[in-house]
Amino acid sequence: MPKIKKEFDQVKYQNEYKKRTYDRMELLVPKGEKAIIKERAAAAGQSVNEFVYSAVKDKMEAAEQEE
Repeated sequence: MPKIKKEFDQVKYQNEYKKRTYDRMELLVPKGEKAIIKERAAAAGQSVNEFVYSAVKDKMEAAEQEE
């Protein structure tokens, strides 16, 4: 029987990379807020993830400066 060459699985590779490289968090917001956050992120030219992460990062930096 001939050996079947496995094809590269891009989705599997990306999922494994994300698992190794990033931590996941769940964010709960009141109903309707998700749409507002999504609109503001788009207006800023960012993904929702980028928008939320930059807001958290800014808040942490401001707290560090207060200390």
